[in-house]
Amino acid sequence: MSFEVWAPKAGTVALLLDGERHEMHAVGDGWWSAVVEERPGSDYGYLLDDDETPLPDPRSRRQPDGVHALSRVHDPSAFAWTDEAWTGRQLAGGLIYEMHVGTFTPDGTLESAIARLPHLVELGVDFVELLPVNAFNGTHNWGYDGVLWYAVSESYGGPEAYQRFVDACHAAGLGVVQDVVYNHLGPSGNYLPRFGPYLSDGSANTWGASIDFSRPEVRSFVIDNALMWLRDNHVDALRLDAVHALVDDGPVHILQELAEEVDALSAHLRRPLTLIAESDLNDPKLITPREAGGYGLHAQWSDDYHHAVHVALTGETTGYYADFEPMSALAKVATRGFFHDGTWSSFRDREHGKPIPPETPTWRLVTYAQNHDQIGNRATGDRLSETLDDDELALAALLSLATPYTPMLFMGEEWGASTPWQFFTSHPEPELAEATAEGRIEEFARMGWDRDIVPDPQDPETFTRSHLNWEEPYPADGEPSRHTRLLGVHRSLARLRRTEPELTDPRFGRLSAEWSDDERWIRLRRGGLEIAVNLSEKPLSIGRPSEVLFATTALGEADGAMTVPPRGGAIVRV
Repeated sequence: MSFEVWAPKAGTVALLLDGERHEMHAVGDGWWSAVVEERPGSDYGYLLDDDETPLPDPRSRRQPDGVHALSRVHDPSAFAWTDEAWTGRQLAGGLIYEMHVGTFTPDGTLESAIARLPHLVELGVDFVELLPVNAFNGTHNWGYDGVLWYAVSESYGGPEAYQRFVDACHAAGLGVVQDVVYNHLGPSGNYLPRFGPYLSDGSANTWGASIDFSRPEVRSFVIDNALMWLRDNHVDALRLDAVHALVDDGPVHILQELAEEVDALSAHLRRPLTLIAESDLNDPKLITPREAGGYGLHAQWSDDYHHAVHVALTGETTGYYADFEPMSALAKVATRGFFHDGTWSSFRDREHGKPIPPETPTWRLVTYAQNHDQIGNRATGDRLSETLDDDELALAALLSLATPYTPMLFMGEEWGASTPWQFFTSHPEPELAEATAEGRIEEFARMGWDRDIVPDPQDPETFTRSHLNWEEPYPADGEPSRHTRLLGVHRSLARLRRTEPELTDPRFGRLSAEWSDDERWIRLRRGGLEIAVNLSEKPLSIGRPSEVLFATTALGEADGAMTVPPRGGAIVRV
């Protein structure tokens, strides 16, 4: 068995395998190698120079005792897959469900999440998107402080549990999207700088030092990781966290190179593989095909759509929400994709974004009324269900699932979960724990929040409060409730997306809108369908449609025309 590690900073490297030391040999370009007898399940680490404390493998596949401990040999090909018939799933027409494994179920494991897959199938989901699962220090966090990108956190069940989860998803007809973070590493357990120049302080971002993409070995480290999820773990898509924080001045941007490699793997595997970027740049170059001068990613998140929906429903106009106050903002994002497409952003104090070419398929934008960031980065982690009533939550569902783009739900949104989703961490180091908690509280105190209501992220109760309560959608007494009603709304809308071609038609040219900023209503046309949302205080006349496909509440009639009541919405065939 060959052990290889890139450690150009080291003068000597030794492999510690099951307590035995094996000197490694330099093989060029900073790489070291040692060939030893194959020992599946063995624990190992690397000794650099004169340091007698072994470090985990930067490409470790398993960390059974945490990110500071020895790695364990793990063979991903040993898993007995049963998804030979799985041919993948295209993003176009799909519905994504965003999930944090640690708070999705009471146990917070991949194994217990498998038991809830029938719920997602009945809901009409096509893709399950997991927040990052790679190894981090501590027992729980959001996942964005990972330090060993190739290993699945043991708190979720480790790598074999991950493969069982993906296999079970495919058996249920669900694709899997894995959220990955390539813009920074967590603050505890990051030993990469001991091995080599992985990071660049000169291009630091919000979370610390950036990844140094000027080095081919670092680029390979990232690309090989992405291919590992797709090839070895049979994942169907990757969500790339905060790609605007990736600094790459090389001739071929890392995102383009990654897209090329993933497309090549897709051709070999003969199933769709999808790359979805999170970006606040509003730059269509990300999703423009390479033959047209873009990077060739397949889709990207659209925060503009979220902001417009959030402001329309809540009236909240502070901070970056200010520009989205008029109903015309919702009309623009619903028909043109971005709101800021070269327009002035008052929050950024500059012009921002570029227009989306009209020939772009609409499904390339992923849209949502809620997600982990937009909930968890609020001071108290409050969901829309904290401030909106049932009728308004049904409107949020309508705007989410009747979108011309690729809709995404955040776990529990489908039943109006009453549980918050707060920012939680479990840093074992006292100084880091204190700094994280104080920094979080101070951040919101500066924005005018009472310090006493901002949850301490290090308090275990913050994590506990963020778990879903599955008795809400499935009460023990079986009696209908506001949660079961809202779940029914989401199921009905998801079903309509599958039965009505206009709702998944990806042509911008088939979209149009009428609205009133004063009366606060909007009528969106999707081919032969109309989606009417009435946020005014009086009924909205919508003429005489030929068929009502969906309504959040009973429609009325006045002067020979059908009306949508205040805080009501409908999908009708015109």
